[in-house]
Amino acid sequence: MEHQHDDVAWAFVDALHAASRSLRRDTLAAGTTGVSPGQLRLLRTLAHAPGPLRAVDLADALGVAPRSVTTKVDQAEEDGFVRRLADPSDRRARLVALTDAGREALDRVSLERRRGAAQRLRRLSPTEREELVRLLRVVAADD
Repeated sequence: MEHQHDDVAWAFVDALHAASRSLRRDTLAAGTTGVSPGQLRLLRTLAHAPGPLRAVDLADALGVAPRSVTTKVDQAEEDGFVRRLADPSDRRARLVALTDAGREALDRVSLERRRGAAQRLRRLSPTEREELVRLLRVVAADD
C-alpha cells in the first residue's frame, strides 16, 4: 500500500515539474521577454523585497555565493533591469534596486506565461480546467 502512495506521489511531482518546464519552455520560445531564467529569479526576488537589497542579502535570498550575485547584477544592470544605489547606512556598500525596465520585463514574462498556460489549458474542457485548478489549490494549501 505504501509503495502505491510513493508511485502516485512520484507521478504527481513528475507531472508538476513537466508542466512547469513546459510553461518555461513556451515562454522562452515566444522570445519576447529578453530575460534569462537566472535574471528572472533575480528580478523576482527584488520585486518581492520591501526595498533595494544589499548584494549579500540578495545572494542569501537567491541561495548563491555573493560573487555569483555580482555577475548576475552586472548583467542585469547592463540590460537596464536594475541599478546600484549608495547604501545610506554604509558608505562602502551598494544597494540593488529594480528599475522600471526590470518591472516591465517581469510583466512581459508574466504575460507570456499566462498566454502559454492558456494555450495548454485549451486541451481541457472548461469543467476540467476548473477542476484542475481546484485540485491544485487543495494540494498547495497550507493546513
